[in-house]
Amino acid sequence: MSFEWPWQYSFPPFYTLQPNVDTRQKQLAAWCSLALSYCRHHKLYTLDVMEAQESPVFNNKKIERKLSIEAIQVVFEELRKKGNLEWLDKNKSRCLVMWRRPEEWGKLIHQWVSKIGMANSVFTLYELSNGDDSEGEEFHGLEDWMLLRSLQALQADGKAEIIVMDDGKGVKFF
Repeated sequence: MSFEWPWQYSFPPFYTLQPNVDTRQKQLAAWCSLALSYCRHHKLYTLDVMEAQESPVFNNKKIERKLSIEAIQVVFEELRKKGNLEWLDKNKSRCLVMWRRPEEWGKLIHQWVSKIGMANSVFTLYELSNGDDSEGEEFHGLEDWMLLRSLQALQADGKAEIIVMDDGKGVKFF
């Protein structure tokens, strides 16, 4: 299934941050939506600002327009404010992208555990994200850092307990 680009993607002014406050807010909302949809479609969890400018999401070669590094940083900062992005370094050159927040992933995982009748069972983190049982689930292949944050959110809600085992971490669901 190929990625579906929004109409703005082929609209040259979309690639220049607009000076009007209302227009800019709508533009940033569209860029945030596009970036998260693209990352979700391609299961991207980390982005590099310099590489992002050459990525198809910010560079439309068909109309020969790309978003500037400064504008990309504005979009990323907007995503950070919304809780969808976290910087990995002080220079703000690499970031974690959370197209689904840890609480949302946790809810999906907990629903799956309940659906398959495995409440009160212990899973390794590997079984959850890479096991045969989770094949086909949206969280299958979830990166370890996001899986752990999702389980921590469930633990905070009293729906799971993270267990440290000899060969790594596991989790018991309630």
